[in-house]
Amino acid sequence: MDVNDVLTILSSMYPEARCELNYQSKFQLLISVVLSAQTTDLLVNKVTEVLFSQYPQMSDLANADVSEVKEIIKTIGLANTKARNIIALSQKLQNDGHQEVPSDYDYLITLPGVGRKTANVVLTEGFHIPRIAVDTHVLRVSNRLGFVTSNDPIVVEEKLMDLYPQEMWHQVHLQLLFFGRYFCKARNPQCEDCPFIAICQYKNTLG
Repeated sequence: MDVNDVLTILSSMYPEARCELNYQSKFQLLISVVLSAQTTDLLVNKVTEVLFSQYPQMSDLANADVSEVKEIIKTIGLANTKARNIIALSQKLQNDGHQEVPSDYDYLITLPGVGRKTANVVLTEGFHIPRIAVDTHVLRVSNRLGFVTSNDPIVVEEKLMDLYPQEMWHQVHLQLLFFGRYFCKARNPQCEDCPFIAICQYKNTLG
């Protein structure tokens, strides 16, 4: 089984794989991705429904009171830090003269709370620029399937970009993510039903 076989099977398992964050603009996408670190998209969508109803635009959040934002997002992980970051990044965007989120990776990673993964998600999801964002799910699955042996997200990202053509990167990211989120979980993966058990590097740990 080669990497193309893997993607064919993943495509049949998750033909509708898509970003599960709810947003109405590239700015809201950016905020949602920042908030999604170390928590679930489901929880993020619950808080952003309220957050975006009160602060729909960049200028609204740039002028927000941090304690009020903390109160809205308090149910997600790292809420205090995230509240400060999303206000600070809104202020930076505004102060730097941006009316909208720019499609500039080097600039995006200068924003508070924005790292490589977040910038890549915004670029590929918001701007359709070919990128592979490596979160915990993509990193775990890439190692278990034997694509790579590394816990360094940059190493995993570069390997996946080497294995698959650019036009498939967005698809690869989403389908590996869905497989890791819903099937090949960190705990209790569905190994007994896995179509990749023959190549899986995790199987030797099964009891």
